[in-house]
Amino acid sequence: MRDPRYDILFEPTKIGPVMAKNRFYQVPHCNGGGYRDPSAAAAMRGSKAEGGWGVIFTEQCEMHHTSEITPFIELRLWEDKDIPMLRKMSETMKEHGALAGIQLAYSGVNGPNLYTKEVPLAVSAQPIRTFTNDPVQARALDKTDIRDLRRWFVNAAKRSKEAGFDLICLYGAHGFGIFQHFLSRATNHRTDEYGGSLENRARFVNEVVSDMRDAIGDTMGITLRVSLDETIGDLGFSNAEVREFVEMNRNLPDLWDLAQGTWEDCSGPSRFKEEAAQHDLVKGIHELTDRPIVGVGRFTSPDVMVKMINSGTLDFIGCARPSIADPFLPNKIDEGRIEDIRECIGCNICVTGDMTMSISRCTQNPTFMEEWRKGWHPERMNAKGVSSNALVIGAGPAGLEATRALAERGYEVALAEASRVLGGRVARERHLPGLSAWGRVADYREYQISQKANVESYFESALDAESILEFGFENICIATGASWRRDGVSRQHVVPFPTDDAMKIYTPDDLMGEVNPTGHIVIFDDDHYYMGGVIAELLIQKGCSVTLVTPAAYVSEWTLNTLEQHEIHRRLAQMGVKIELNRGVIAIGKDYIETNCVFTDLTQPIGCDAVVLVTSKLENNSVYNDLKVREAEWADSGIKTVKLIGDANAPGPIAWATYAGHRYARELDGDDIGDALPFRREVTELAID
Repeated sequence: MRDPRYDILFEPTKIGPVMAKNRFYQVPHCNGGGYRDPSAAAAMRGSKAEGGWGVIFTEQCEMHHTSEITPFIELRLWEDKDIPMLRKMSETMKEHGALAGIQLAYSGVNGPNLYTKEVPLAVSAQPIRTFTNDPVQARALDKTDIRDLRRWFVNAAKRSKEAGFDLICLYGAHGFGIFQHFLSRATNHRTDEYGGSLENRARFVNEVVSDMRDAIGDTMGITLRVSLDETIGDLGFSNAEVREFVEMNRNLPDLWDLAQGTWEDCSGPSRFKEEAAQHDLVKGIHELTDRPIVGVGRFTSPDVMVKMINSGTLDFIGCARPSIADPFLPNKIDEGRIEDIRECIGCNICVTGDMTMSISRCTQNPTFMEEWRKGWHPERMNAKGVSSNALVIGAGPAGLEATRALAERGYEVALAEASRVLGGRVARERHLPGLSAWGRVADYREYQISQKANVESYFESALDAESILEFGFENICIATGASWRRDGVSRQHVVPFPTDDAMKIYTPDDLMGEVNPTGHIVIFDDDHYYMGGVIAELLIQKGCSVTLVTPAAYVSEWTLNTLEQHEIHRRLAQMGVKIELNRGVIAIGKDYIETNCVFTDLTQPIGCDAVVLVTSKLENNSVYNDLKVREAEWADSGIKTVKLIGDANAPGPIAWATYAGHRYARELDGDDIGDALPFRREVTELAID
């Protein structure tokens, strides 16, 4: 069934003493679970094993207690007590023939040690470099410390072997790992044999790899993850020096794992990074080494993957986000089901789990990290319940996912959409600057629904309570979305603030419609996610001059969690958007807005021709409320359940909507669990005194 063009992706390929069954390589990625939710993380990795990945890695695993990155929740391998947890993980990863890898990390100048209270150790004495600017400095490693650190890596390698892993990844990329800290002149200011020349800066990684080979190298492959370019000029580890390092140490690891310099560059969202964005940085490196190479690039197209192999650029297709969006991506290519792949949209909502220390989500794959907690399989639904049919009202992301998943369970489903297109907010937002890939949310579900004989879609069908009661469906799912408010109510204002009717006031909904403002436009962004910045780009493209006012300290502040805030600010500044941070809006006049400083409350007017309010949303829940009023009529109409989901229930990111749709479909006709917890969790065992 496999297209012969893709045969090369399924060739077994050696990594040192072990053999990968194919070239699909899930590179290390975080998931918000770590040491707190090990069973959830293990089951998530296990789903990828079932889905056909040849190599599967853990996330970053802190290998010693003297370097940890609290508050972020990663894996830990500090002592033998951690081995059973990790062995459970490796066993699930290997159940279907994949190689199980563990990424060992010593964070050095990135490890504030807020939990262990140990003095941080780094290559050179420097302030700790973290996302949270901790007011802590690291002490420089002395020669004794370096010998200790080498021994700690060997101890961690031995524990990894005992835990059942086949591969070890030494982390030296994204600015986070001690190996990069030795290699980069930005973090290595030493004047001894570990500093100065590239040969000296490479000494430590050579010593550690040699030590590990002596300890476990005959049975485990050793990979090295290095940055392709720190993008900070001559001071940093540049792409030219990376190539020199690889050539100088051409057979140092069993595999070179090449990633962009910063995490933001490496895992940039689709708004700023295309598929295979790192190709030029990787191209030609294979000529410098005899070892296989894995690289990343948010690969979703098998044709691009094949090109990477046939061109000699890569030996393995490295994926993190695409493996989250579709754990069964390799199997679908193998089975000739390309159209069934849930392509990653590059929204980076998965990254926010790590950044917010919470269980991760995926916009495309609502089962991500729910495999163990709720028993949700990414490709299989639970059996149909006692009822026969459902009416889904609204074909946005929540309604589409509910329809798709209900159909998978075997229900007869009618999908009613008020407009002429499927997708709801996604159908509109995909046309905004940089968000075209987000349309995959609708495209995937529309195709899957089109293949189901038990789904009927009805367009231009704005239903009211009366018609719903007449139809006779047993289950009613209302996913009618939400609309942006035009009264300014959000975080700064809990009630509407004064506005002059003479001023033109718009919302994002207006600008995604037929409205085309002109002149100087002020955007008041009290939403703080992507929309304010995207609307600013749109208005600049339309020829307007734009001022963006936000009470936050950053433009699109929450996008710090999606690794794009810096790029958003830079792009808007380059486009000529005037940015007013730490300022709110307290009134709108006929030709100006009145802003106030969030700290001093000092006011300042800004003249403008129109205002765009990017604040909060109002639920479109009137049909639900009308049905609730007539609940006494439900039984006579054959209605068993009425449920409000997605943005119509509580507006949020698109991932929240697809999750709501999936949950509705999973739980329909389920048992009433009362006050019980709707998911499993790990509970820490009390220590014996």
